[in-house]
Amino acid sequence: MLIIPAIDLRKGRCVRLSQGDMQSETVYSKDPVRMARHWAAAGARRLHVIDLDGAVHGTPKNAEVIHAIVESLPELPVQVGGGVRSAEIIQAYLEAGAHYVIIGTRAVTTPHFITDACVEFPGRIIVSLDSRDGRLATEGWSKLSRHTVLDVAVQLAKEGVEAIIFTDINRDGMLKRINVEATLELCRSVHVPVVAAGGLTDLKDVKELSALVKEGLLGAVAGRSIYEKTLDFAAAQRLADSLDPPGEASA
Repeated sequence: MLIIPAIDLRKGRCVRLSQGDMQSETVYSKDPVRMARHWAAAGARRLHVIDLDGAVHGTPKNAEVIHAIVESLPELPVQVGGGVRSAEIIQAYLEAGAHYVIIGTRAVTTPHFITDACVEFPGRIIVSLDSRDGRLATEGWSKLSRHTVLDVAVQLAKEGVEAIIFTDINRDGMLKRINVEATLELCRSVHVPVVAAGGLTDLKDVKELSALVKEGLLGAVAGRSIYEKTLDFAAAQRLADSLDPPGEASA
């Protein structure tokens, strides 16, 4: 199981929010490229880089910083999202060096966009499904749709997405433990890898999530916990590696 450090970008800085609230920003670094290199040096096997401004405005606002991150770490897989609403944006990120591009809002509002993207960029499209009180949120989590995670996930899995990221917004950035039960339900409902996000707090969460690898869990995004040191990133990855079932490989 991968422990995937998150680098959330707002106005060019590395920040974390609580439940996606832009008024609850905590700045952890004014040099996101340096932060990315820090996690790479600590043993990260993948990075999760999100343009928060882009997610709200519907178009990339921190693309220059993202390009700098992926170009500085050419051997490290990076998944990039936030404001990805067109094939041109996907192509630009992939050409810059991103390994995967995350699509959120349009996965919910325009499902055929995912179909087309998976055909045009096979193996490169990850969908982010973000739930608040059981309903999917879009546009930087500012709006709620009538759909549930499972409604959309089952259909998108058939389109050939590389993975699905599931975030419980009520727990995101709150250090209140990850939603293992909902993550397990999603893993059992789809036949593509799942990445858990929102609330990863400590090694207990890592241990509980590792039991889901056999159900299809690929990894977990770590944000506030590794910045505020309730979770030691290197120790978490070592624990996850030691608990991987025989024959499972994280990459």
